[in-house]
Amino acid sequence: MSDLLLVLNAGSSSIKFQLFGAEHGTKLERLLKGQLDGIGVRPRLTIAQPAEGPSERALEADEGADLTAAFETVDRWLARALRGRTLAAIGHRIVHGGAQFAAPVLIDEAVLDQLAALIPLAPLHQPNNLAPVRAARQRYPETPQVACFDTAFHRGHPEVADRFAIPDELYRSGIRRYGFHGLSYAYVAERLRELAPEIADKRVLILHLGSGASICALEGGRSIDTTMGFSALDGVPMGTRPGQLDAGVLLHLVRAGWQADALERLLYRESGLKALSGVSSDMRELERSQDPRARFAIDFFVHRVVKEIGGLTAVLGGLDGLVFTAGIGENSAVIRRLICARLEWLGVRLHEEANQAGRSLISQAQGRVKVHVVPTDEELMIARQTLALIRSKR
Repeated sequence: MSDLLLVLNAGSSSIKFQLFGAEHGTKLERLLKGQLDGIGVRPRLTIAQPAEGPSERALEADEGADLTAAFETVDRWLARALRGRTLAAIGHRIVHGGAQFAAPVLIDEAVLDQLAALIPLAPLHQPNNLAPVRAARQRYPETPQVACFDTAFHRGHPEVADRFAIPDELYRSGIRRYGFHGLSYAYVAERLRELAPEIADKRVLILHLGSGASICALEGGRSIDTTMGFSALDGVPMGTRPGQLDAGVLLHLVRAGWQADALERLLYRESGLKALSGVSSDMRELERSQDPRARFAIDFFVHRVVKEIGGLTAVLGGLDGLVFTAGIGENSAVIRRLICARLEWLGVRLHEEANQAGRSLISQAQGRVKVHVVPTDEELMIARQTLALIRSKR
């Protein structure tokens, strides 16, 4: 008899879900995947099963009024798909695990309280991650719920990579660099062992470029350093987040009378590509736009990514592989070309035909650095971690 695992990955306006089956071995079979997006605005439910194409339907407003309502809508659909079968566990993506959570953990009330206490560290993400956790615990009280953390992959950093130059008592209280997108990086690092074993244990940079964006330096398949820090705001610019920002800017705004709520809105929702372009936070729209501000936003994004690549390459002492992943990284041949053109000094030689075709290997044979495009799969990584944990408890 196989285990059935449900994975929930909730964002600010969507909830992704996938159902996996697993026999007594470790191989997982994806039975269905779906997404309810447009939460709070125009909710839509999309479902795809392996043997069928995706189907989409609009929902009534109250079916996706908020994340709790969205989960209830998803659950009604899942009840039909399960046909009376029992879930072995539900795995959840949790953005922030703080200093206390370095591995997946079974969720109980104490853990839920600890995760809620971390909301100020990830105000855009953590509340949205926790809403379906609460709803699922109420709906499936006997089913193990597992938290899988975006921060956990980075917990093995050397201390020098995780400290700020501030008093020690602040570091001990939890003000430190955590790093994010860890579920994505963990998946890509594993996938590299299949696709490119010759570089999987060498010096590799993974570029997770999407509406949220960061870069991770790996050696031996482990995270050595990353661009995001205490929050999901640092590093490269993102759709609506600024990336690296001089803390003096915030002091200046505070002295000018800005309150915390206004600063939070600025940093999480009104900066990044959206602010630079005045056009959109979506890279696809910026690439299509003829507005010179859209081109400037693209140039700024590439400049900052290349700058971070230079710093992380120095940390690694060289570079053997470069991997593009996430929405922009996987789908934008333009951004890949612009970034790689600035890295020829490192030995990057882009194969433009392969790049345009979106192949897995997009570097020329004579290039010193291998360049790959690897689609990420956070939900599959969550399923793997959830399965491993629940089976270890049996």
